[in-house]
Amino acid sequence: MSDYFEVRLSGSGGQGMMLAGTFLAEAAGIYEDKYIVLCKSYGPEARGGACRSEVIISSDPIVYPEVQKPDLVLAMTQEACNKYHKDLKPGGIMIIDPEHVKNIPDTDIEVYEVPLTGIARDTVGNEITANVVALGALAAIVDWVSPEALKNAILDRTPKGTEELNKEAFDRGYNYIVEKDVQKSRTVV
Repeated sequence: MSDYFEVRLSGSGGQGMMLAGTFLAEAAGIYEDKYIVLCKSYGPEARGGACRSEVIISSDPIVYPEVQKPDLVLAMTQEACNKYHKDLKPGGIMIIDPEHVKNIPDTDIEVYEVPLTGIARDTVGNEITANVVALGALAAIVDWVSPEALKNAILDRTPKGTEELNKEAFDRGYNYIVEKDVQKSRTVV
């Protein structure tokens, strides 16, 4: 049986969604020897406009290199949630940052409310690591890519001197889900 997953990471320009997509794609493609496709899309604004990074992860060659019905959507802002949730697969997973996303779509999805920005700010001391906190949470919710592969991909690309900060950010996101035994906040039908 083939494994095939479509992921959309969305937020606003400057939140690191493009880099998070690169981390996820490299973790699956390089460290786990899976087939991957990575696409990035920015709004017209350099910072503050909605943007997304999309990753397809498959155990078999990928025939069509575009996300059609994502299995998982990460929404870091309300604008990104509104814009990019629409084709989320029924029963799919949405991870939201409740600090920035107040209105959750009324569709058949599993919603995980994870205070990504708050975790980055309060425990790591730097909001810019919220994208890495998000990848830690993602790794604890799904098993499409291992936490070890994600950490390796992150550490391969982070600037010298920030390795420990990024490792801590990833672990905090992962442990938030595991230690608090976070369940989906609701399934909307």
